[in-house]
Amino acid sequence: MSENKIYTVEEIMELLPHRYPFLLVDRLEVEEPGVKGVGLKNVTMNEEFFQGHFPGNPVMPGVLQIEAMAQTAGALVLTSMEDVKDKKVGVFFMSIDGVKFRKPVKPGDQLRMHVEKIKEHGRVFVFRGVSKVDDKVVSEAEFTAMIAK
Repeated sequence: MSENKIYTVEEIMELLPHRYPFLLVDRLEVEEPGVKGVGLKNVTMNEEFFQGHFPGNPVMPGVLQIEAMAQTAGALVLTSMEDVKDKKVGVFFMSIDGVKFRKPVKPGDQLRMHVEKIKEHGRVFVFRGVSKVDDKVVSEAEFTAMIAK
């Protein structure tokens, strides 16, 4: 079995078009190229969304947790595709199913997004994602995305 490949935030920015404040993956560990990996997001009080969500009780919005999982999945798929290197493809959300939020994500948490491809049809991919903080599930979802030129 080969060693996992780690992608830095700079390498992730070569794969995804997202930038601050919307890039929600600080590191990507690829366990199986295009199939399985873990994204990491260090959640800090400096995140812009904490200004309004919620003053005095900062909580990372659930929709951003799902977006972080989707960005992880998109980067994961793109690590295994040759045509991404010349910036000719993008990842687009198609659907989200079975979303559950279990615990709040707060400043100081390290959000780990575990994603795995469960289906592929051409350039349409279905992923299962589970986000954890301290090995406890905080959110989960199944989502579909399309890779398009």
